[in-house]
Amino acid sequence: MATQLKSSSTEQSRVLSEAIARIADLWSLTNERLGRVLGLSPATISRLRSGSFGLEADSKAFEAGQYLVRLFRSLDAMMGSDDEASKAWLKSPNLDLEAAPIELLVTFTGLARVCAYVDAHRARV
Repeated sequence: MATQLKSSSTEQSRVLSEAIARIADLWSLTNERLGRVLGLSPATISRLRSGSFGLEADSKAFEAGQYLVRLFRSLDAMMGSDDEASKAWLKSPNLDLEAAPIELLVTFTGLARVCAYVDAHRARV
């Protein structure tokens, strides 16, 4: 049973790490910016992107990564899977959020706030 749980945790780590690397590529996030979002060093982010590092399931970085994936999925649904529109929205100043969403992602509170904002607007669609 313990081996099965460890295997499941390892698989979750791999899947989430790969998803985050893809999101970072789509949104043109630098290693430094993604590192700030996840609370990791740019060198660790480089290893994550290359596949030689995976987020641990019980870490704050894993939790932040889950929020980043949630934001990606919600924004993707709201923008009709238009990656360029999502990127433009992230970089544009937002009066409700009082900043460009991409700037808010570097703190956990900001990431959660942007997720909640997108989820609230998506619910209207």
